[in-house]
Order: sequence, then structure tokens, then C-alpha cells
Amino acid sequence: MAKSRSEMRNGSHKRPKKRRGLKIFLGIVIVLLAVFGLFIWKVYSDVTGTTDKIYKDVSDKEEVRKKPVNVDKSEAFSILMLGVDTGDLGRTEQGRSDTIMVMTINPKTNESKIVSIPRDTYTEIVGKGTMDKINHAYAFGGTSMSMNTVQKLLNIPIDYYVEVNMQGIKDIVDAVGGIQVTSPLSFSIEGYTFTEGKTESLDGAAALAYSRMRYEDPNGDYGRQGRQRQILEAIVKKAATFSTIAKYQSVLGTMENNMQTDLAFADMLDIFSKYRSAAGNIEQVQLEGEGVMMNGVSYQQIAPEELNRVSTLLRQQLELK
Repeated sequence: MAKSRSEMRNGSHKRPKKRRGLKIFLGIVIVLLAVFGLFIWKVYSDVTGTTDKIYKDVSDKEEVRKKPVNVDKSEAFSILMLGVDTGDLGRTEQGRSDTIMVMTINPKTNESKIVSIPRDTYTEIVGKGTMDKINHAYAFGGTSMSMNTVQKLLNIPIDYYVEVNMQGIKDIVDAVGGIQVTSPLSFSIEGYTFTEGKTESLDGAAALAYSRMRYEDPNGDYGRQGRQRQILEAIVKKAATFSTIAKYQSVLGTMENNMQTDLAFADMLDIFSKYRSAAGNIEQVQLEGEGVMMNGVSYQQIAPEELNRVSTLLRQQLELK
């Protein structure tokens, strides 16, 4: 039976409506993909631009590995972290490494360790030919002398370094949206009050004050180093969250102004994608010494047994024989 004119008219109208709806939907998808693609391109461009600016190779570091570590193959590696006592990296004077830490990360065991080295540690300054405080290595020969000195002290390879000025700690904490720490003791400093056992949210200024206090701590500089490790651990964990990734531009700006490293962009991508779980499982370790006076100068003398204890921990973490 033939269709009426009204039926034919209705049928002919339905098909174009469906097609128009499909075209609109495809158009929206294409626009969203284009916007997403532009966003990814901008993020990639911003990140590569920043990493190019903060990248600084260390040509005169002594290589103690037979071949360089390969983070693309998820090999365990170490980073020397230096906090220098200057306002920014465009310094006119060399300064000293006020904070010295070694972080080892092993994705196979899903563990990381952060070792604090007392800045007054009495040791050989490699390349200078003298015995002195370890933080003087940076003043004498910059990053490379610090890396060589720490390598010899702990009998491990230092694969990478990250150098941050102490003012930069404040900016980095603010860039990641603040951090949370639980104070091991009660004290007040620079207008801030911290309570033993209480977990508090800190902005950059509060975090810097929290990490600086030394004289009211019954453990002296060792207590301060413990709080510095807390700050670093909190930053590492916060930096891996999606909320921080969304603020990537402020984080990149802070890095550009306050940081130097020999980690290339490709290395950072590998570490972020393959080492995130291990970086979130951190054990804090303190290299401990005994205060001694030599020619009127105070040092920390590290016993051979203590050096062996910490060195063994790190060598196991790095899977070294």
C-alpha cells in the first residue's frame, strides 16, 4: 500500500534531524579533542621550556658506576639534594650547602630512603685535598665537589643532583598548595606555634620557619634535619597528586626561579611514570655523629660503624654488590 503524502513528509524530515544531531555531536567531539590537544601541547611546551632552563650538567663529577643508571629501565638510582644558604640561584657569592640529603629510589622494592648528612660532618673534601666540614665542599667547588665528596663518604654513586635555594622551599610549598606535617615537639618561631603530635597545614612561610628552628630543639641540628626531611617528604607526596598537577604553571615558575638539576626532561617523565609508588613510600634515615672540637672549630665526627650502617642501607637499596 502506498504511503500517504503526510507519512512521506514526516519520514523525510526525521532522517535529516538525525544527521544534524550526529554532525553536531561530532563537531563538539572534534572541538573538545582540539582543545585537549592544545592543552597537552601547552603543558608539554611549558614543561620542556622550564626543564631546559633549570638543567645544568656536572661535567667534572667522578663516575663510580661502570655504566650510567638507566631510569627508562626502572633501575634504582640516587639523588643528592642540596639546600643552599642563598636567596636565589642568581647569587653573586657561592654560599654553602645548608642542607645535604641523599635520596635513593628503588621501584622494584617500591621503597625510597632519605638520608640526612650533618652539615658539620668532618670528612675529606674530594678535589680540595683537605679535611673539613662537608658543607664547605659546595663553597670550595660547587655541586660537583659536593657530589664527589658525598660519593666517597658514603661509598655509593650519586646519579643525579637537585639544588634548591632555601628561599625556594617557601615558594615550592606555596606552589603545591601547602603541605601537612606533624610536629615532634612544641615550639614557637617567627610568629608561628607548633604543637607536639598535632598535624598542621603549612604554607611556605610556616614550612620554612618550621624547618629552620634549631636552638630550641633538644636534638639540636639533628632535630632540625628531621624536620627538613619531613618537609621534603611532604613536598614529594603532594607534588604527585592530581591537585598539584592542575597547578603545574605555578610549580614550573617556582622551579625555574629556585632550582637547578642534571635531570633531563625525559628522565623526569620516566621517574614520574615509573617511580611514583616508590617515591610515596619513604623511610627517613639519619647519619649520626659525635660533636668534637678541633682547633677551636666544632665538627661532627662520624664513627666508622655508623658510616658502614648507612652505606650498607643505601648500597642495598641501589642493588650494589
